[in-house]
Amino acid sequence: MAAVVAAQPHFIFGVRTGVRNNLCFVDEQTVVFPGGNSCVCFNTVQRCQRFIPGSENSQGMRALAISANRRYLALSECGEKATVTVFDLQHDQGRKRKVLTAGDALVGEFVCVAFSPDSKYLIGQAGGPDGTLVFWLWEKQKVLATVKTGNSVNSVTQVSFSPHDNTRLCVSGSGVFKLLRYSEGALKQSRTAKVESVNVLCHAWVTEERVVAGTDAGTLLVFESGNLRREINVAPEAARGDRRVEMKKITDGDVDEGPRVTAILSYSKGFACSLGPGTVCLFERDEEDGYRRSRDIRIPADPCSNEPTSAESQEIHTMCISPAEETLAVSTDRGQLYGFSLSSVELNKEEHFEFLSQSFHSKSITGLSVCIRKPLVATSSLDHSVRIWNYETKLLELYKEFQEEAHSVALHPTGLFILVGFSDKLRLMNLLIDDIRTVKEFTVRCCRECAFSHGGHMFAAVNGNVIHIYSVTSFENILNLKGHNGKVRGVEWSLDDTRLVSCGTDGAVYEWNTQTGKRQSESVLKSCSYTDVSFSSDCRTILAVGSDLTLKEIQDCQVLREVPADEVAHAAVAVSHSGRVVFTGTSGGTVRAVKYPLPIQKEWITYQAHCGAVTKMAITFDDQFLLTASEDGCLLMWRIIDKEGRGLKSNRQIIHTEEILVTKSDLEEKTQNMLELKLRLNELQMENEYQLRLKDMNYNEKMKELSDKFSQQIECLNTMLQATKTEVEKQAREHQESSAEAAVKHSLELKDLEVSYSQKLVVEYERNQDLQHEGQRMREDYEKQLRDAEESKVRSLEELTRLSEAKLQEKTQLLVQCQEDAQQQVREFKEMMRQVEEDEKSKIHDIQIHYEKKLHTEKEANANLKGETGVMTQKFHSLQRQIDDRCTDIKQLKQERQRLLGLVRSLESDIEDLKRQISGHEKTNQDKDQTISSSKKKNQELEKLKFVLDFQLSELKKQTEPQQDLINEKKEHIHQLEEQLLQMEKSNTRLNLSVSELRLKLRTRNKEAHQETLKMKDLETHLQRLKSDLHDCVGFLQDPRKLKESVQTIHARYVAQTDEVKKSGGDEDVRSALVRQRDHQEKTVNGLKTRLARSAEEHERAYVKIMKEKGTLISEINELRKELHAARTRLRDQAAQLAALNRSDGSRPKGRREEPEHQADG
Repeated sequence: MAAVVAAQPHFIFGVRTGVRNNLCFVDEQTVVFPGGNSCVCFNTVQRCQRFIPGSENSQGMRALAISANRRYLALSECGEKATVTVFDLQHDQGRKRKVLTAGDALVGEFVCVAFSPDSKYLIGQAGGPDGTLVFWLWEKQKVLATVKTGNSVNSVTQVSFSPHDNTRLCVSGSGVFKLLRYSEGALKQSRTAKVESVNVLCHAWVTEERVVAGTDAGTLLVFESGNLRREINVAPEAARGDRRVEMKKITDGDVDEGPRVTAILSYSKGFACSLGPGTVCLFERDEEDGYRRSRDIRIPADPCSNEPTSAESQEIHTMCISPAEETLAVSTDRGQLYGFSLSSVELNKEEHFEFLSQSFHSKSITGLSVCIRKPLVATSSLDHSVRIWNYETKLLELYKEFQEEAHSVALHPTGLFILVGFSDKLRLMNLLIDDIRTVKEFTVRCCRECAFSHGGHMFAAVNGNVIHIYSVTSFENILNLKGHNGKVRGVEWSLDDTRLVSCGTDGAVYEWNTQTGKRQSESVLKSCSYTDVSFSSDCRTILAVGSDLTLKEIQDCQVLREVPADEVAHAAVAVSHSGRVVFTGTSGGTVRAVKYPLPIQKEWITYQAHCGAVTKMAITFDDQFLLTASEDGCLLMWRIIDKEGRGLKSNRQIIHTEEILVTKSDLEEKTQNMLELKLRLNELQMENEYQLRLKDMNYNEKMKELSDKFSQQIECLNTMLQATKTEVEKQAREHQESSAEAAVKHSLELKDLEVSYSQKLVVEYERNQDLQHEGQRMREDYEKQLRDAEESKVRSLEELTRLSEAKLQEKTQLLVQCQEDAQQQVREFKEMMRQVEEDEKSKIHDIQIHYEKKLHTEKEANANLKGETGVMTQKFHSLQRQIDDRCTDIKQLKQERQRLLGLVRSLESDIEDLKRQISGHEKTNQDKDQTISSSKKKNQELEKLKFVLDFQLSELKKQTEPQQDLINEKKEHIHQLEEQLLQMEKSNTRLNLSVSELRLKLRTRNKEAHQETLKMKDLETHLQRLKSDLHDCVGFLQDPRKLKESVQTIHARYVAQTDEVKKSGGDEDVRSALVRQRDHQEKTVNGLKTRLARSAEEHERAYVKIMKEKGTLISEINELRKELHAARTRLRDQAAQLAALNRSDGSRPKGRREEPEHQADG
């Protein structure tokens, strides 16, 4: 059907119970659980869901399993043949990978499945008395082995792989605990523990050899290598004292009754187990190979329940832990999901679970209603609760539990009031901010249906076969609509609230006028028991569903159209406000989308929805969501989309309001609490300010003390700094002097090194030339050998290829011929099957026509009998006084009844004949199955021929392998030669680098030597100039003034330059000393020391020579000093003579006398 409008599942509120291992972590934020007839991947952070639908012909889920790498999900379903479906969770839609069966074995269901640690293998435990364990290589859909694990007395409930070994399995159940090993294509029993009198409920591998199992007696049994070794006593008395749990030997009569251990989960630190209702205990390993009870986590009490402890009494069925072991999640027998963060540690405080999503219904949902002004949905259930859901935020807004079961519910259009029908009365309640509070109670017993009018001023409530209409404002009973002979199953208001349509189990559909209380139209079909009714979008026609498996459209007491159904009956109906589609829910849990106007034929789209019958359906007023409720306790939201996948555009403009109801007492209480909190806040602020002032004073005193302390430390550090500076200056002067001495020494060493390195460079260059010639010659030889080997390889490969292709062509022709023969046989078999099927269909059609005619005649006879019965009843009313005639008529009717009973018996005999004919047809079908098996045998023979051909092909490959090995050896030899060549090239590059480094160092030595020679020349020139200037100065001995000026100019000229030269020379000496020191550290060759030892004598001779030259220079300087001293003495004599001549002038001689003295002192 090319439907314009479709539906896709959007969100589900509820968990399917009765499924083994029904909660698994996919990643840190996503869990997977069964909901309805699908598996749901729920992201707990983003609050979004992804659906993986189950099989169409599935009769129910039995078990889930997730692989160790969190990629694959295995789903066990029962049906005509039990299947296990493997889904790929990394695919967006949960792509179906493989569907596994037990092969030829007859298995009704798999009660438990498990993946191997590497996710390659899968095991499934069949239920029933057989108890067959099936071992699959699931990616190839291949059954590797099967084995019986249970019997009629002891049944198996759980199977698992060892987390360290793919071939080791554990099987446990009532009186069963076995270890199996897969080897040589079979599952063999390795160990069996004697636990016939123990009911093992669950188990888990905690180490490679150790398995911990839980029993219904409240004990943990520890198995080592399959042998029962120890018992862990987890009775409540053990939790009161020391938290350490002792492991002791089991003896007879040692096991005490305690809480049931229904689930065990192992993790890195130890294991977790359920300990009775609502409690999980964590056990951690200790150093003595035992376990210590570390934490107890409990399900909290429900404050909205009449019995708060009922939530604590839930039994935990499944536990799982996130991949990073940060979150522990559990599912209970009431379909609730809880989570606990293992990273949170609260000392001396009781730890509780929290809802993983929100609270769900645990029993069948009986009522469903939506409102106009708010995005709210109300549901009622047999679990005594009423819940208010928000379909936009996907959250549970409100819920409350009552003493009685809630049979029906209706939301007021404003979303502020709610009607709930109980067994004893009908209650109108307010939806407050945090509570559902009763406003008015009406004496309407067992109200199975109720509904508000669209205007919200009236509501209708059903009591058996009577419909009561009440005013919402005055609470008065306005009308009582009577006319149904059976229970009313559905009511709905028209858009203008002037009409009301109802249907019942008596086969009647009535349209009522809500102003006068009279029926406007009616349609009665006593053979049908209606279950739901609805107006069309324009309220001109009525749509109804019932037990006759059809969807009817009724108008003006006439059935306009009927949509025939299949074997599943419609249970609920909902019409979109746009009038484009009609949705129906079936007793099998599916949802069907039928286009509107209704088609004549069976045209609809079927969606897998629930695992129980659909009880109620509703569409939101903006046509965005379809809501379905079921007996499985799940509320499923569907997104209504068009053919392009977009939401429907509604003609109505719906504006959702955010108003809520709050009672005056609650508001006053909250106001009073706010005032008290404000006063408390002011007191805390004042107290905090006082504390802050005290702290400021303390901190100021501490800061003052610290500042004084730090100032003293700063002064001490300053004195230490001054001392350090003086020490540094002293060391700098000493370093300058030592560097000057080292400069002279290293200049001599440099010359010797230049000579030795030049000789070494010549030798290394000649050696490098020889190595290059040798490498070139070896490269040419290797290239020649490579070309020869390549040519021989190509020739041998061509020859082998030619032979292989010839043989392959022959085998291919033979295989094609065999395939053609097989195809011809298949075509003949198909033709024979087609002819047989046509013959059978024609026979069945003739038989059907014959018996339909018989049935028609019987119906006519039955109608005539009904007419006669009516005539007799009329005579009964008109002739009441004629008792004798009435008795005779009754006898005639009894005789007629006997005749009809005989006719029924004859029809039953005809039915038996038909059954015998059907059994004959079944025999013919068995013959056909035999022919099919013969054709399968032929196919097996062809597969054997294919195996022979594959074997011959493998033999050809084996013949070519020696040649390939020879080729590989040649390649390895060539590879070794290439590696040798690369090593030689690397050695050449290293030698080139060393030569280049030596050249650079030689160049730097030459530069330094050149600078030193330039310095020496500069000093010699300065010395020559000084000598010449002194020689010129000697000529002014007779003129003291000129002599003084010339000495001052000499002093100004040479003393400053000498200082600059010394300074620059000192800087250059320091720089050169640092460079030479760096080079000395980089040299690691021991040959340098030997060369330095050899040149020690030459250095000594050069040093002696330099010392001799120094001595000559010193002697010359001494002679110059003597001459200078003689010149000074002569100057003094001349000054004395001048003083005698100029005695008359006192000042001048005195000045002249002082000038020579001053000059002499200088």
